[in-house]
Amino acid sequence: MNNIMTFLLKFRNMCRKELLTTLKDPATRIVLFLPVVLQGILFGYAATYNLDSVPYACIDNSRSATSVEFLSRLDGTGVFQRVQTLMNADGIAQSIDSNKAMMVISIDSDFERKLAEGGSAAIQVIIDGRNTMTAAVALGYINDIIGDFNAERNGNEQLINIETRAWYNPNLITRWSFLPGMIAALSLIQILMLAGLSVAREREQGTFDQLLVTPLSSTEILIGKAVPPLLIGMMQVTFIMILCVFWFKIPLNGSLLTLYLTVFIFMLSCIGIGLSISAVSTSMQQVMVYTFVLMMPMVLLSGLATPIRNMPEILQIATYANPLRFGVDAIRRVYLEGSTLAQVAHNFIPMTAVAAVTLPLAVRLFRNKLT
Repeated sequence: MNNIMTFLLKFRNMCRKELLTTLKDPATRIVLFLPVVLQGILFGYAATYNLDSVPYACIDNSRSATSVEFLSRLDGTGVFQRVQTLMNADGIAQSIDSNKAMMVISIDSDFERKLAEGGSAAIQVIIDGRNTMTAAVALGYINDIIGDFNAERNGNEQLINIETRAWYNPNLITRWSFLPGMIAALSLIQILMLAGLSVAREREQGTFDQLLVTPLSSTEILIGKAVPPLLIGMMQVTFIMILCVFWFKIPLNGSLLTLYLTVFIFMLSCIGIGLSISAVSTSMQQVMVYTFVLMMPMVLLSGLATPIRNMPEILQIATYANPLRFGVDAIRRVYLEGSTLAQVAHNFIPMTAVAAVTLPLAVRLFRNKLT
């Protein structure tokens, strides 16, 4: 019992010392909070997406030559890729929720009959509104295909009309899909910097040797240095969510508990990476260089700005080592879809694996630095 109390006392003192060191520096306070405010607002207003591939599912209740011709036109574009053929509407939710399809095209049973009678027929397009820019571009492509189809069959008369419904983001507002992903991205940037600079700052300020003569083991020192970035990161996440909900009016559909648990596991993996950087760096400049070298590939390979399915296969494999990919996916699903813990739990496995590798690695590198 005494050993536990002693450890908790040392742990509390170490965390308090790190928090005071970080928050009492005016320059550090600016770095911690100003970028979060600016980037949150700028990305909310200015970010857009690109599109290279649209996986879709179809429900062809008509099963006629005309419906087959229309679907073959979609498949022949090279952009639309049919991944599922559904028998009824019951499979729509599972197809979109599992990310297998970005959209579902439903054709009514009387499709060909209405066209043969000279009337107009409707095709329903149910689209995943979590990726607003890609959804809008995909709808534009479909409209072009419909226009060509109408022109070939009956001049300029509109024979086919599209009825569109976007799930999770009814108005296809870009910031609705981008800002929830920025919760993870901004956390990554700040935590890598905080955790990375923690040891390097001690070395440059000449207090590192003083820290070593304290009755703290290397493991206890690193644990104490991991907690303040975690607490500050949680504060920043809370601020971004307040910005999303109250400023940009993006409704939070999921559980706050599930969302914070997802963020916590994601932050553990980021702290492990940051402390590993800190353990091998001898100066704050080195930490910043290593951080920016890692940060750009992690953001690009996260699926935040471009869909992972559009990347080359070798890069898709590389994304499995990127905790930001799974953090962005899980947070978006919880925030926009209202996914439960069980539905996003598969994202925890790779993030936990990264934390399980990097945190012990940081301890080992730190010990080797001392010998």
